[in-house]
Amino acid sequence: MEEITGIETNIESIPAKLYLCATPIGNMGDVTQRVLRTLEAADVIFCEDTRNSGAMLQRLGIRKRLESCHEHNEEAAAERIAELVLSGRAVAYISDAGMPCISDPGERLVRACIEKNVPFEVLPGASASLTAAILSGLPTKRIYFVGFLARENRERNETIAEIKRVTATVVLYESPYRVAATLGELLEKLGDRKAAVVREITKLYEEAARGTFSTLAEKYAENPPKGECVIVFSGENAETEAPAESLDDMLLRLIGGGMSVKDAAKQAALLLDIPKNEAYKRANELKNE
Repeated sequence: MEEITGIETNIESIPAKLYLCATPIGNMGDVTQRVLRTLEAADVIFCEDTRNSGAMLQRLGIRKRLESCHEHNEEAAAERIAELVLSGRAVAYISDAGMPCISDPGERLVRACIEKNVPFEVLPGASASLTAAILSGLPTKRIYFVGFLARENRERNETIAEIKRVTATVVLYESPYRVAATLGELLEKLGDRKAAVVREITKLYEEAARGTFSTLAEKYAENPPKGECVIVFSGENAETEAPAESLDDMLLRLIGGGMSVKDAAKQAALLLDIPKNEAYKRANELKNE
């Protein structure tokens, strides 16, 4: 194999493979110790944007050779990364923020590694989508992640039509300059749903504005939000769905069918989305009446 020059092997060696590293989405304190050790020990770091990543790594106290790997050169970069790893080098890859492959480059790198039998490892960390889903206050048992909606009308309309049938909580990314327009479009095509706009996640001015498509669209029509935004909203029929049974009725039915108080309370709490201790307390009361 042709000799690869221009890279100095780090004294603290780690196994030769590709390391896909999650990076902070705002707060530098969210970087994991595992990611820090890997970035310090890697022979070379590939990144989505050398300027952005260079500034971030400088804040983390890491000085390392950087090479670019973005959506326009990912296939060529994948070839070089495979060559480096197979020659015994440890290569790290980071996107601008968050987890590679999640609305960021990285998918083709992973596919290339699998096709070429190149070892790779995923180092998890901060996630804007999951953090926003939790901050929204909407149900998180099932989450449907969209990423960014397409700008092209046909693909955008097809995606929204697909979302219309989804019953899980939906998470999508949006530019702050298009938040109000997107909320208005979703209102028109999906009806008014519970929603939240979460912005500046993990940063000083983190905010979760909760309401509905209509109230949030009105809120941001005149004053667009600042910073990176995530829109989270309820799935189809989430507002109109109601439990078929009350807590008492369900507990009596389950216990009457031979289920233990503990198991009946656990199942009722799950089905009715209430605290387990509340269901357990009521189950005991009913059994003793």
